[in-house]
Amino acid sequence: MATGFHRPTTRAELEAKLGREIASSVPIVIHDCRDPEANVRVGVLPSGAPCLIDRAAAEADLLVAEGFIEPHFFAGFSGGRKSVLPGICDQTTVLGNHCSRFIDSGHSRTGILDGNPMHKDMIAAAKLAKLAYIVNVVIDEDKKTVAAFAGNYVTAHRKGCEFLLGYCRVKPAYADIVITSNGGAPLDQNIYQCVKGMTAAEASCKPGGVIILCAECADGHGGESFYKSLRDCACPRALYDEFMATPQDKTIPDQWESQILARILIKFRVVFVSRPEMKPIIEDMKMTYAASLPEAVALAKSWGKESVTVIPNGISVIVRD
Repeated sequence: MATGFHRPTTRAELEAKLGREIASSVPIVIHDCRDPEANVRVGVLPSGAPCLIDRAAAEADLLVAEGFIEPHFFAGFSGGRKSVLPGICDQTTVLGNHCSRFIDSGHSRTGILDGNPMHKDMIAAAKLAKLAYIVNVVIDEDKKTVAAFAGNYVTAHRKGCEFLLGYCRVKPAYADIVITSNGGAPLDQNIYQCVKGMTAAEASCKPGGVIILCAECADGHGGESFYKSLRDCACPRALYDEFMATPQDKTIPDQWESQILARILIKFRVVFVSRPEMKPIIEDMKMTYAASLPEAVALAKSWGKESVTVIPNGISVIVRD
């Protein structure tokens, strides 16, 4: 299970994904990026970061990856090579790839592979891991498969990305106010995840404009270090500058998410519509709280903003000229 930098997959999740029979009878390895004994060095990435992958994958006679391709807010697209990095890589490798210099690149954006330094590292990791074959699908809003791509982790993945680009790409409709969401539960479970939706609004908001994000955030902020970095900084610009001064090998967990949110807050006001319990957290993180969408729009208009663009599901579209 290519969990990357995330928590381990639970037994219930395994059964939901694979079915009880397979989950009970087939040996399953759940990757742990934080266990140095479980990961082995296979080389060095173009960025200079060491490439360590799960020992089970490194020792396999045949390595195949399955997954789905969706827009990704700094890797360009999910799927393909991403099953290796960050999927089965040690935390040292993940942190090196997610460094502030790469996040700062204008090519590390949704729907972009060419020139994307993170993608270049990921391709190299897949080669070092000897990834032999991929099976990736594209799904619609009802989670039904609309296309499938199999074969080489570069060429088959690229075909899938090109299909997805044609499937969900929209041109920016620049406006003073951009309203969006993370597509509802479970993807709007915390502020951490909602940064993804904000990046779609970022791509269509006029300089100095207002982004309105609607999300329940049933799980709160989504990460203690993420929350504290915004809460404790003097301002988003100071936090961004601090990250840019952080060397690649000193990257800290969740730094990338804080950096992207800081980037957005430097350019725009963010009004976060959520449940009342989220108000102090949202305000701690340098955003403005609103109890309802009409309240948020009225607030934005009181700041002299007029034109409006709505992106109903910010994580499912690629906003590009």
